[in-house]
Amino acid sequence: MTEGAKTNSQITAGGRFFRFVRPLVLRLLYGLVSLIFISFITFVADEVAPGDAATVRAGEKATVAQIELMRHEMGLDRPWPIRYVEFLGNAAKFDFGNSVVGTQQPINKQLGQALPITMKIALLAILLAAIVGIFLGTVSAVYENKLADRGILSLSTLGVTIPNYVLLPILVYIFALQLNQLPTSWAPDGQRIAPDIYYLLIPVVVLALRPMATLTRLMRASMVDTLKQEFVRLSVAKGVPRWRLYSVHCFRNAIIPVLTAIGTSFGYLLTGSFVVESAYLIPGIGKVAIEAITQRDTPMILASTLVTGALFVIVNLLVDLVLPLIDPRIRESQV
Repeated sequence: MTEGAKTNSQITAGGRFFRFVRPLVLRLLYGLVSLIFISFITFVADEVAPGDAATVRAGEKATVAQIELMRHEMGLDRPWPIRYVEFLGNAAKFDFGNSVVGTQQPINKQLGQALPITMKIALLAILLAAIVGIFLGTVSAVYENKLADRGILSLSTLGVTIPNYVLLPILVYIFALQLNQLPTSWAPDGQRIAPDIYYLLIPVVVLALRPMATLTRLMRASMVDTLKQEFVRLSVAKGVPRWRLYSVHCFRNAIIPVLTAIGTSFGYLLTGSFVVESAYLIPGIGKVAIEAITQRDTPMILASTLVTGALFVIVNLLVDLVLPLIDPRIRESQV
């Protein structure tokens, strides 16, 4: 190879790398802008709501003078733009300060204790939803317009319509109170008599039901569309076994939009866990956030919002990285 050819090859490789990395960098920038926007909306909403942390901390019987003194001590009498900019500057250094109510512990410590259990619940729920949803969607597409298809579609419709706050007490009543097989709520450290999954089974099923139903219907639609493609008819004519046709050729093409939906569903699980964690007494980030909202703990509200938003951005970025590995067409379009 001549020197000129090597140079052209290096330039071409560099251009391909740039075109591959550029959308990822843009996605990160968009995610950063989204986090700033989310934090701004959350801060303003907390600011315009009646009352503040000083009112809660001073108590119901506090006088106006006592409340104003408390606001001054907590720094809440300063203009809100200054306080918001200070929060962003500290958040950039991963310093969210201390909680302004209760024991006033460092927020990083509280989130460090709450985030792992929320992540465990969300990961288990999305794993359950993905496995069951993809399987049922595939079966429904293969047996399109037959009894199995109608039954799966009916169940998926039911899964989409039942809200978490309705399903959770139903499952607790059946499996905890009537059958006495599962606990009625989370047990603190030192009081658990079984592995964590024993206490997380009901919350995981509750959170997984809606994305499971959504992924089932999406997988069915994608699989039905794939089965009507020309390459499927050609494969059947060539005598490709049905199991290989469905599990390899069709599945690989049909799974692309489902993977994107999994990333979106994970964000739903993080926010949906707020209600489930509070109702089931799970000390996750959802329960911490709900308590912060009721106590007007603005630093904790902002920190929990940013953390959940950042997780959502990271998961969707990982999906963008995985898709080109599965579908060569996406990889070629990027390069």
